[in-house]
Amino acid sequence: MKNLKWALALAASLAGGAASAEISDNVVRVGVLNDISGIFQDTNGMGSVEAARMAAEDFNGGGKGIKVEIVYADHQNKADVGNAIARKWLDVEGVDAIVDVPNSAVGLSINTLLRDSRMTFLASSTASSDLTGKACSPNTIQWVNDAWATGNTTAAAMMSRGGKDWYFLTVDYALGKGIEAEAQKYIEGHGGKVLGSSKHPLGTSDFASFLLQAQGSKAQVIGLANAGGDTINAVKQAAEFGIQQNGQRLVAFLLFINDIHGMGIKVAQGLQLMEAFYWDMNDDTRAFAKRFAARPGMNGKMPSGNQAGVYASTLAYLNAVAATGSDNAKDAVPEMKKFKGKDKLFGDTTIRQDGRVVHPMYLFEVKKPEESKYPYDYYKLVSTIPAEQAFRPLAEGGCELVK
Repeated sequence: MKNLKWALALAASLAGGAASAEISDNVVRVGVLNDISGIFQDTNGMGSVEAARMAAEDFNGGGKGIKVEIVYADHQNKADVGNAIARKWLDVEGVDAIVDVPNSAVGLSINTLLRDSRMTFLASSTASSDLTGKACSPNTIQWVNDAWATGNTTAAAMMSRGGKDWYFLTVDYALGKGIEAEAQKYIEGHGGKVLGSSKHPLGTSDFASFLLQAQGSKAQVIGLANAGGDTINAVKQAAEFGIQQNGQRLVAFLLFINDIHGMGIKVAQGLQLMEAFYWDMNDDTRAFAKRFAARPGMNGKMPSGNQAGVYASTLAYLNAVAATGSDNAKDAVPEMKKFKGKDKLFGDTTIRQDGRVVHPMYLFEVKKPEESKYPYDYYKLVSTIPAEQAFRPLAEGGCELVK
């Protein structure tokens, strides 16, 4: 009798486990949410959609015949628009994970919305380090850059090369302010000085007055704490002012290969920048990049770090779904956090308790035109920041998930 009761209890337990660990609607839907029409369309946009599709194709059912659908939408860099899309995906359209999400205001809004829901947030382009700090969520995994890594590692790398005095050109929203704050903390904590800062609106076309102030400060380093079209415009106009030719160094905290291509290597030459991914680093990155460049609509473009992050995070999530048999965040995210090993695109990789994916970061300098031998051959490696140094220490983030 006891054995019969034990067998019945075991059967009930297994049935309950099978019911809780399942793929909703018999399909895993991943929603790419980004800027398709605005200043991030080249670094994210439809390229991110193709990267997610590549991940789904390479996953190939995970050996279990799992069906995957990739959907996408444009958040227009507006938190309310992004939130409305995410809510519809969650409540109506059966989307299981959201990936990409450039723009920190949008990302933080979605992070709050999805907390404790069944959806996973793969924040592969959201730069706010609050996602793995005070706003950390059991549903969120953050890939590629964040404001702490961008600010600290870039400042450290430049200061090691003699850049002690700084002036900032900063976009006036969460991304820019976060990067500047982190960089300033590092600079002043290591014997440097911040001589001034100019704040500009998102989508600024004329940087003349800001650049004149930066030039007049005599700072050794002018830090561009912005992204996308803003950084491109600032770099182009800095070249017209002859800022680098006159001895000041220009460093971009958040710039991608697509941006360099857009402004041209002649304009960008000598620019310093921090990246988590470069298409021409090794055989694996080159193989991925060449496949990406051949995708519909890519027309030979090489992938940005953000687009590589969409691929890597989507594939990691799908592998976790296959391992657990569930597309629910409460099953998939803990499974993802078990990963420690080599990612083909980002190198030695660990996913921490706070949801931060740690991997090496790289300081590059843009080549001179005569040094570039083929299309998109734009970077020369200046220094490598190991994974354990590139991101905020786990104990310092204030994440409630860290035990």
